[in-house]
Amino acid sequence: MRIVLDVILIALQFYWWLVIVMIIMSWLFAFNVINGQNQFIATVWRMVTALTEPVLKPIRRFMPNLSGVDISPLVLFLGIYVLQRIITDYLYPYAL
Repeated sequence: MRIVLDVILIALQFYWWLVIVMIIMSWLFAFNVINGQNQFIATVWRMVTALTEPVLKPIRRFMPNLSGVDISPLVLFLGIYVLQRIITDYLYPYAL
């Protein structure tokens, strides 16, 4: 059982970093630091958004409009942190 919880914790940590990559890439696109016409960059961006948008889109539906500021990744970070704490504090000590 602990192996399953470890895999879940690793997946949550990977997703945490994936959202950070998405945030950084969106900033770099917004400030024209990277070129979206580059095939490698476009492929990475499509992959990152394909993995993050299914989770971020439902959060955005419930978030108020803050004049173009997207705080849905912060809500997702909070949710990931809460899940990690629940697993490590309540499930992991009692897993066999």
